[in-house]
Amino acid sequence: MAQQSKEKINWDGYLTLAGAILLVLVNVLLISGKMPAYYRGILGFVGINIILAVSLNLINGITGQFSLGHAGFMAIGAYVSALISIHLKWPLYLALICGGLAAAFLGIVIGLPTLRLKGDYLAIATLGMGEIIRVVLLNLDITKGARGLTGIPRTTSIYLVELVAFITIIFMVNLMRSTHGRALLSIREDEIAAEAMGINVTYYKVFAFAAGAFFAGVAGGLFAHLMGYIAPKNFDFMRSIEILVMVVLGGLGSITGSVIATIVLTILPEALRGFAEYRMVLYSALLIVIMLFRPQGLMGTRELQIEEVRKIFSGGGDKDARD
Repeated sequence: MAQQSKEKINWDGYLTLAGAILLVLVNVLLISGKMPAYYRGILGFVGINIILAVSLNLINGITGQFSLGHAGFMAIGAYVSALISIHLKWPLYLALICGGLAAAFLGIVIGLPTLRLKGDYLAIATLGMGEIIRVVLLNLDITKGARGLTGIPRTTSIYLVELVAFITIIFMVNLMRSTHGRALLSIREDEIAAEAMGINVTYYKVFAFAAGAFFAGVAGGLFAHLMGYIAPKNFDFMRSIEILVMVVLGGLGSITGSVIATIVLTILPEALRGFAEYRMVLYSALLIVIMLFRPQGLMGTRELQIEEVRKIFSGGGDKDARD
């Protein structure tokens, strides 16, 4: 039995170490200028999708609500930041903040009435909200309607996307360790019990909705300034489903899972570009397989931590296994 314990492999530690090494290698290639523009573009989309998935996980996974309108918040952030850059010529960081704040404000306005709903009713309400936003953008003169908005300064850099993704992850990690985070988790586990314990359920749910909407809006701004062109079709219902798939595949409530699933589901369609029209079929098949064999997602609610890497080199993994 002792021998079996000693042979137990610290998979979390090795996975964390591999991720850190991969991140370093990618940045070395970026700094050296040896990464082709095509791969730099993919890396930009990976970072933007990480922001979207992690922010949606705050609503759907950590708080236990069911939102299907995340693409709507992304659209608000994209259009607000793009219009500010085009007409006011403000710096990118100010445009991104304004886009995020606009999305957060809309999240509060929509969240106050809709978050009193639960389950399927909330999902339908947020789905309708996302479609209303898309249709409004489709019919406004200032957004150029279906023709799309052109002339957006392409000022988004890969380093900025990385920085914002890192800030988003750090914010979520620290939030989960805070009083607010524990309140959100208690609402997810048992909303009635949380309210009975004196937790202001409406406040915390609206807070999660607004925070998630803010980061989705910032991601939309990054997307707009990366592409230089946006149209309402970029933010349709299927975009919300794509983000939701990343969250569910990674594990509801796991930030690490959202990051891993996002990387896989963003790169995989590019690796299978010849079969790109079957992307949603692939997503559906992956979801079915995950739900059958690992219904809690790739990571469940677990998180990878740097302490796991220390255990590899200190022998702590074996010690924990023996204990």
